[in-house]
Amino acid sequence: MLSRRTTLAAIASLALAGPLSAQELDEIRMGYIADYFGTSIAAIATDQGLWEKHRLDADLKVFTNGPIQVQALNAGSLDFAYIGPGALWLPASGQAKVIAPNALGYTDRVIAQPGIDSIEDLKGKKVGVPEGTSGDMLLRLALAEAGMSLDDIEVVSMDPSTVVTAFSSGQIDGAGIWYPFVDVARQRVPELKELSSNEEFFPEIAFPSSFIVSDEMADNEAVIRKVVAVIKEANDFRFENPEQSVSITANFLNVPEEPLLAESKLARLPTSAEYEELSRGGQVANWFGTLADLYAQFGKIENPLPASDFYLGDLYAD
Repeated sequence: MLSRRTTLAAIASLALAGPLSAQELDEIRMGYIADYFGTSIAAIATDQGLWEKHRLDADLKVFTNGPIQVQALNAGSLDFAYIGPGALWLPASGQAKVIAPNALGYTDRVIAQPGIDSIEDLKGKKVGVPEGTSGDMLLRLALAEAGMSLDDIEVVSMDPSTVVTAFSSGQIDGAGIWYPFVDVARQRVPELKELSSNEEFFPEIAFPSSFIVSDEMADNEAVIRKVVAVIKEANDFRFENPEQSVSITANFLNVPEEPLLAESKLARLPTSAEYEELSRGGQVANWFGTLADLYAQFGKIENPLPASDFYLGDLYAD
């Protein structure tokens, strides 16, 4: 319950701000992905009234992965979006700008059917993967570490939910996928094997998820600053209130809390102040740059942009 002093302070603040009309709000369209790290910032911002606090009217749209959101950005039907590290090749190739880091996740896994005990055992077998995602990135890294490449396996491109269905029915032998889909697959195939995790490559390679802005909106610094302010405040709320954040996100998605709770523990979550300092020191840009260089090595893109060209780090750290 709010104290009388807090209530009076809130009333005084509103009085000073004046009436908030619809015309004073900047309208934005923002994408998210229906898992914990893909949704929690948007869910917390909605639950805590942060959009309105920072003079924004946010139309939130759900997507299944990052590349589809970038398509929507480029088509003019979205202004901001959330992407995992697997989709970073898109801003690194000049198709969007990164405005804020989200989480240093290690939710991705290469999984396999019982009896397949190593990455090498996947040779010649069918492996499902959502193309251009963090699952795709981890699969390529795990294969490279084993002295293999995508040419050594039969890659089957499919969306995340189809990966789970195909794996559960034995249509594919392995997959590059992430939690909570791994948990869903394990419920149906309890003896599945986890062959690789992106945590194995940390700290040499970090896997930051992030928020991006369309090229069309990238010059609108005033709106970007508002969105970044919302992201920072929601990020710190999530850091300080982990269990409540899971509950808020579960309610937002209308799903059970348990899978999101498990997923929420599979990441490193710096505070916004830490991200600011890491941005000033160049570490965040290094994370993005390393991933971009890996995509070039894997043949996904040619001549990736320097991270300073696609990460608006100065704006975030300001």
